[in-house]
Amino acid sequence: MPTIDLTGKAAVVTGSGRGLGLAYAHALAAHGASVVVNDVDEAVAEQAVKSITEAGGTAVAEVVPVGSAEAAERLVGRAVEEYGRLDVLVTNAGILRDKVLWKMTDEDFDAVITTHLRATFTCARAAAVRMREQGEGGTLVLVGSPAGQRGNFGQTNYAAAKAGIAAMARTWSMELSRANITVNAIVPVAATAMTETIPAFAPYVEALRNGEPLPDFLRKGEGFGTPEDCAAIVAFLASDTARGITGQCVGIGGDKVALWSHPQEIRTAYADGGWTSEALADAWHTSIGAEPQSVGIPAPKTPEA
Repeated sequence: MPTIDLTGKAAVVTGSGRGLGLAYAHALAAHGASVVVNDVDEAVAEQAVKSITEAGGTAVAEVVPVGSAEAAERLVGRAVEEYGRLDVLVTNAGILRDKVLWKMTDEDFDAVITTHLRATFTCARAAAVRMREQGEGGTLVLVGSPAGQRGNFGQTNYAAAKAGIAAMARTWSMELSRANITVNAIVPVAATAMTETIPAFAPYVEALRNGEPLPDFLRKGEGFGTPEDCAAIVAFLASDTARGITGQCVGIGGDKVALWSHPQEIRTAYADGGWTSEALADAWHTSIGAEPQSVGIPAPKTPEA
């Protein structure tokens, strides 16, 4: 197996005070990277830094809510100030404001879009500018979600943001290829405060918190595990071993890793001279719409007794 060695690399991980972000920061530091931990809570950020340094890693905290260009510049600037460079950016910060469409307020929508989508854009832009100036390539790891791939009930804002993040990964992989900057989206599934809001997963998250292991059907069948189970993909994508991987959406969780397909046409039909509404109605169920696509995140399937 190749050795994953990130010695000499500097990384910024947004929203890394706890949960998945903290797991990503720990994985990067464990493989030798120096990390800027970001959170909105100073005590949480400092505790995260302490946990990394006590494990033998190198980390500092930058406390700022992501979203604005100023926050992005602060994060990149802190990496350069402390470590002299920036090689890796992981855009993990996120919040939830779940409501069905007719109850979701403008504030609910804007808050999630700002923290997820706009912050991914502003932080990636600032990182790309720095990495291009350095002239040595770099790595952007954007954090997506199954909700962005398939939609999820009550998550208009979150699903839209995560779908946009996947699209940005594909776009930026093309724009930054000449600078040797790879851009990939990861699609993690883990027991966190966010997944606890999904009724199908809630009891298992609670059980895990009480020290009970996750059942095998979840770890393998659903690819659902701990935040630490998702962290290896970040260290791998940040390594020189992964320099040829870009523009991909990679799912990880539990014992499972998967490559998500990009949206593509699955059935086509043609009508000489173009389609009329009546012709579409006549052809839909026997032609183009014969196998409509499913939506939503499938609920865990408990093994039959």
